[in-house]
Formats: sequence, C-alpha cells, structure tokens
Amino acid sequence: MRVRRALLGFAALWLLASPARAAEEVDLLLVLAVDASGSVSEERFRLQRQGYADAFRDPKLHAAIASGPSGSVAVAMFQWTGPGMQVPSVPWSRLSDPASAAAFARRIELAPRMLFGGGTSISGAIDHSMRLLAAAPFHAHRRVIDISGDGANNRGRPAWQARDEAVAQGVTINGLPILAMEWNLDDHYREEVIGGPGAFMIPVASFEEFAPAVLRKLVTEIAWAPVQRFSGARNPLIASATSEGVCTAMKWPLSNAWNRAPGMAWAIGSTSAGGRSLSWMPASSSVGQAMLPYSGARLVSTNMR
Repeated sequence: MRVRRALLGFAALWLLASPARAAEEVDLLLVLAVDASGSVSEERFRLQRQGYADAFRDPKLHAAIASGPSGSVAVAMFQWTGPGMQVPSVPWSRLSDPASAAAFARRIELAPRMLFGGGTSISGAIDHSMRLLAAAPFHAHRRVIDISGDGANNRGRPAWQARDEAVAQGVTINGLPILAMEWNLDDHYREEVIGGPGAFMIPVASFEEFAPAVLRKLVTEIAWAPVQRFSGARNPLIASATSEGVCTAMKWPLSNAWNRAPGMAWAIGSTSAGGRSLSWMPASSSVGQAMLPYSGARLVSTNMR
C-alpha cells in the first residue's frame, strides 16, 4: 500500500513537472458562424451549407491554405440564432491539403440543421465564437470570426459591444450579409459587426449569390500575406490613384496580392446588391493603411490619405 502511494505520488509530481503539451501551430484559427434564424428557409439554409462545402473543395481555397508558413489552418463551424442558441456543425479541424479540406466539406454537407428560430443575435454568435477560439486545440496568431446572415441584430446585447470586446483581444470579424430581407443590412454589418485587423465584408443581393461570394471571402481570409503599410500619395498596388491618394472606379482584379493592415475594415461587393455602389470604408481613425482583398467588386471608391 505504501509502495502504491509512493508510486502515485511520484507520478503526480512527474505530471506537474512535465511541461504541458503545446497546442499545434497553424496559420489561422477560423470560426464560421452560419445563420439559422427563422427568416432562413430550408432552401436558403441548404444554399448556405452547400456554398461553404463547395468552397472547401475549390483549388483556389487549397492554394490559399498552402500559402502560409505552416501550410495549414484550423476551422470550426456552428449554427446560430438567438442569444444562447448556438449549435456546433463541425468541430475544430486542421486543414492542410485538398484531402483534409474535402473531408471538412463532406462534414459540412452531413451536418443537419438544428436551429429554426429564436431571433437574430449576432452578438451571441460573436460571444460564442470567442469561446470556441479560447477552447481551440490549435494555436495561431491570426484569429478570425466569419459571420453570414440575412438580418440585423435584434436579440441580446448590441452587436457592436460584442464586436469591440473581440477586437480588443486581437480577433478579426468579417461579414457576409445577405440583402434578400434587409436591403441595407450591409450598413449594419459595416457599422456594428465587422472589425479588427484586416476586417472586411462581402454583401450579396440574394442567397443564390452566396456560393461564389463565400469562396472569395474564404480565400481572402485564409491567404497568407505580410502586413504592408503605405503613407502619402500612392500605394504601389493601386494603379489608378490620384496625387491625393484617392482611388476611384477600380476594376477587379486589382492585384493578386493582399495588402492587409491592422485597424481597418472595408466593405466590398458588387453594384448588383440593391442597385447601389458599395464602398471600402475605414472602421477606425487610423490612416495611411489599406487593404486590397480578392473580391468581385466592380466599383470601389475610397479616400486614403
């Protein structure tokens, strides 16, 4: 008995003395938050789910994953509606090649819809995403929350409060607002949802346009690029800039490079969204920084001093 206690005591001391196993390093921790509120019909939910699945099978996304130092990212997906109403779809998964990305796509397709109403709490989705990031079995310097939905925050605390708390912890929140129900939803996302280093959104006019938009969005989020800054009149990546640094009517593709910068958030999209021009707009007072995302934006106007 004494020998057994001694062995147990030795084992406990060994465990305490042994360093904790470090979490595996990846280039990005990405949380995908998918709207399952009452305004999302079964067909619309299917379009969202299939759009994500198809994106993870696309060679452009595989190239984006391979572009980082470790050639890997970790992704988790969940459904959300009202406050406290979030259900996992796919747990944290490490993607490092086309096979693992395709397996993740298959898990997305097989995940059943579990929520059907309860309001629209974007703040609740952000808070849940932060809990997922904190519990992730992987480590990355870049952490991104990707929110798609067709309605403004109408339950729980204001979305901007959750957004600001997440951004204060170095997390980026990007958005894919679907304007089928609320034609000015992109304004809500720009002002109260997106934020953090290199944040952006891609509005779409309908659920039918979701698939190509989510591919552009995921490629932009995942593709690795060092932070670059510019100051003064011109950014060398922008071909049509005036001497004051104002860039107008830029046709895509602007560049094959991503020029990400902390503290800036941009709205990007197509003029087909409600017939309105969509602009890149800064989400902070920082100036002298810019971001050129991979997008289908046909007309962009921004003031960059």
